[in-house]
Parts: sequence; structure tokens; C-alpha cells
Amino acid sequence: MRNINQIAIVSSVLISLLSCSGDKDVDVNPGTTTNPVEGNAANTTYKPAFEGQTRIRGVQTNTPYEGVVIATTLTSPWGITSLTDGRLLITEKTGTMRIATTAGVVSGAITGIPAVNSAGQGGLLGLCIDPEFATNRMIYWVFAEATAGGNNTAVAKGKLAADEKTIEGATVIYRAKPANASTLHYGGRILFDKTGFLVVSTGERSVLETRPLAQSVTTGLGKVVRITKEGQPATGNPIFTQAGALPELYSIGHRNPQGLALNPVTNEIWLAEHGPRGGDEINRIKAGANYGWPTITYGIEYSGEKIGAGTQQQDGLEQPVYYWDPVVSPSGMTFYTGNRVPEWQNNLFIGALSGMHIVRLAIKDNKVVGEERLLVSENQRFRDVTQGKDGALYAVTDGGRLYKIDKK
Repeated sequence: MRNINQIAIVSSVLISLLSCSGDKDVDVNPGTTTNPVEGNAANTTYKPAFEGQTRIRGVQTNTPYEGVVIATTLTSPWGITSLTDGRLLITEKTGTMRIATTAGVVSGAITGIPAVNSAGQGGLLGLCIDPEFATNRMIYWVFAEATAGGNNTAVAKGKLAADEKTIEGATVIYRAKPANASTLHYGGRILFDKTGFLVVSTGERSVLETRPLAQSVTTGLGKVVRITKEGQPATGNPIFTQAGALPELYSIGHRNPQGLALNPVTNEIWLAEHGPRGGDEINRIKAGANYGWPTITYGIEYSGEKIGAGTQQQDGLEQPVYYWDPVVSPSGMTFYTGNRVPEWQNNLFIGALSGMHIVRLAIKDNKVVGEERLLVSENQRFRDVTQGKDGALYAVTDGGRLYKIDKK
């Protein structure tokens, strides 16, 4: 293991620029264009619905930047977010939270968190802080909860104690039902939208009997839900007209959505979700929309068989903004709003698990116009990435590393 003060990777190229941006009103260059970054054969012969939906041209960052390992002592970190003072709050899959400084000093375990089921893909998952955290110190998180009927994707909240050693008054405010014995596909990201409501992604739990429930408006599986701080359905949610529709639903038809972010230009919700064998997706979430799983997908079963009828497009079902085949296994993500690396402005950064890199997607007019792979030589499963108060990006890996990614 290298020293944590060493630069883990410097991945910059000085090159000419080509104009693109995530902001339709400001044109910022993403860097030199190249062939698509994915050169391996696809798992399928499926055709995209529109040009640029997959294997977009590659781009390379012009500004010199570096990725530095600042801590190595975390245990299976899963979620990371910035506190109001600039420090980083991190969840660990086994059921603890820790606070890290941007210099890499990591606190002891924060206690008082309800028990998690960390088997399989479960555990303590995504988190966010209250918009009024500076005064109320409230934290919200998603976790895998064991119950008599199996396991739930659950949402809890609690107050970070003044001594930062415990969570006070931890309370479960929402459960995505029905419970199932599966320990897979929990989803698990959470954020506040611009109206002050919580937005949560839930998985369809993977097994064949629950997979169709992603299409059912009477369950919380395979959904984006929008709730209050107390776990009640948010006002202004879309109305699904089918009998028994749950009022907390915001969108349906998701598989295993492990990435969630707000677009800084439009304030729209963007989501990353795991496909099966092929078909990882980036979706722009619209209220009341159906994103198709498992009716449509650009992936196939792990066995190689078609999923359902092998359909990729159907009226009334949303197309992904972008997809990958083969997969990169997208996890936590964030839009870059800093100015230290100008060509990253409003770009989307996504941790890739099986891909073992950080994806950079250049966005313009809600379309992907370029893709780059960062920190490839680190050989790490990047679980989450966030932007710090200092404008740098911070990422955690399954191997326990905390990275700072910033202008060199």
C-alpha cells in the first residue's frame, strides 16, 4: 500500500479543446475528444434509441488534476456527504458512520444507529444531511432492515450529538414494502430536492418473484419515492391512477438504483441504476414516469437469455439518457458545480464498481456529449463520490480508501 500522502494517480492531459457543456447557457470545453472509452464487445446486438445513447465519444480533461488517497482506514464505506463545516460524513456498510476531515483524519465510530442487515448488498447505505443541519443537526440515511418477513429498504433519521459520538433519537420513518428474504438490490440513495422533500431510490430486490413489482404502483420496490422528513408522502407527488397506488411514489420501473443527484442547471433528479448483463442506465427522472424495468431493458439475463420479450423500446416507457453495455456498475454520483477544473462544470461524476473507475459524463441540453474514465489505474471499486465545500471531489471505495480529486 502506498503512503496516503502520496499521489495515487495523476491523470491529466494537456490538449486542445472542443466546445461542450452541461449548461445550455454557458459553453465550457470538456477537453480533447477521442474514440469511445468502451472498446470491449457488447453483450447484445441491441440498437440504441438515438445517437449518443451509448458509447459516446471519449473526452480527456485538459486541466491538470490529481487523485490523492487521503485515508485508508474506512471499512466498506458506502455513502459520503459534506457537513456544513466542510468535513465529510461517511457511512460504512457494516452499520457505522464516521466523520473525516479533508486532510484524511477519520473519527471513531458513531453509535446509536439501528441495526442493519449487512449480508449481501445490504447494510448502512446512502445518507444526506438536513438543509437546516447547522441548527438542527439532523441526518437521514437508508439501510437494509431485517424484519420478520425478510428485509426492507428502510429510511431513518436522527440527530448527531454535540460530541459527534452518537446519533440521538434514531427513528425509522419509511419502509419500502413488501419485505423479502433477498439480500440484493436495495437501491439506497437519498437526497433533499429543492422543495425540501426527501427523494429515495429503492431496488426491486433482484429475485424473480419481486422483479415484476418494479411495475406495480402498490409496492415500494423498484421506485423513486418522495417523502417528508417524517416519512409521509410529499405534497405535489404525481398521481398514479391504478387502484391501490401508493402516494409516495415519484417514478416506477427501476431495477437497482444506486446513484442519485440533482442537476445544478435544471434541479431535476438524475438517477443511475444497475442493469443485468449489459444495460446499466442513467435516467433523468420525471414525475409519474415509468422507466421500464423489467418490460424494457438494454441488458440480458446473466445466463445470456433475453429478459422478457427482449424489448428495448415501448410507448409509454422512458428511455435512459445513457446506457452501458458491457456494464460499469454505476453507484453513487454527483454533479460538479466547482470552478477549479473549468471543463468539469455541470458534468456528472459516477462511481463505477465493476468498472473500477470514476465515470465523467459531459452533459449538454440533458444529453451526454462525452465520457471519460478517471483513476483507472487505482483498481478500486468506487462506491460513492461527492463534492466538498472546498470545490474538490471526494470518493470512497469498497477497499476502504478516501480520495480527494482536484486541480493539481
